[in-house]
Amino acid sequence: MKILLFIAAMLVILAGCSDGRNEATESASAGAGKPLVYTTNYPLQYFVDRIAAPVVEVRFLAPGDEDPAYWRPDAESVLAMQKADLLVLNGASYEGWLKNVSLSPQRMVVTTDGLGDFLIPLETETTHSHGLEGEHEHHGTAFTTWLDPTLAAAQAASIEGVLAARWPRHADRFATQLAELTRELTALDAEAQAIVAGNPGLTVIFSHPIYQYFIQRYGLSARSVHWEPDQMPDETQWRELRAILGEFRAAWMIWEAPPLPQVSGRLASMGVRSAVFDPCANTPGSGDYFSVMRENLETLRRVFAADRPPAGR
Repeated sequence: MKILLFIAAMLVILAGCSDGRNEATESASAGAGKPLVYTTNYPLQYFVDRIAAPVVEVRFLAPGDEDPAYWRPDAESVLAMQKADLLVLNGASYEGWLKNVSLSPQRMVVTTDGLGDFLIPLETETTHSHGLEGEHEHHGTAFTTWLDPTLAAAQAASIEGVLAARWPRHADRFATQLAELTRELTALDAEAQAIVAGNPGLTVIFSHPIYQYFIQRYGLSARSVHWEPDQMPDETQWRELRAILGEFRAAWMIWEAPPLPQVSGRLASMGVRSAVFDPCANTPGSGDYFSVMRENLETLRRVFAADRPPAGR
């Protein structure tokens, strides 16, 4: 409820600022084709497109086989962002490369600015391998904010406010399209709450520490490990998992992508089933943000139904 009140307050403030929007900025963009907006992950690209299509052109630079959180832009990518009308950032420690490049603050919007009370600081710093990106660190703030639909809605509202200020002639369109996006995010949130409420005592293990906002939003009883879906954990990691299971009964491990068959098989022999919840940081192979999230919820529906206590217990 607190975050929903925050979003409502933000929308009121943005509406009240409409008379002071920057017509000069809009005029500067006129005649040069559509304004060009870059984002630093796929969810932000999707939100911009939903809010601003067909007024702006939105692009996302990270290759499809890399996690955008650990992607580092090359010189050509930096130059492209420098020429953009707007750069939409996630913030919350997401763009670790930002301090090493020169970009105009006037052309950037950090979508988690103002959400400090809702962000999750990481208690420890860890370093480990992560697919093609190799070794990397987790530190600072948990950044997969878009896995909490209420935070995603707040980020979308932030985007809409900046778009409307820069291109006020299209402010009504932006507001209408934001309202529809927010409605869908609210429905997604309600569905997730209903799924979890059906079996509130279920305990789960997540294979990677990127689900903090989802866990926080729905009050899950959960633990996270540092396992990669395309790698066989070493024996130390298996021992650590057995220790966790000794004090934290969990029948499911939720992965960001399908694990190796030999990994899921060994987990099954320990009584732990595997399920996939795609964080959707990069462009999906098919569908869009909502189709991926709805598929994730169908997975959770199966997980939370599988171990539901019998009626009357």
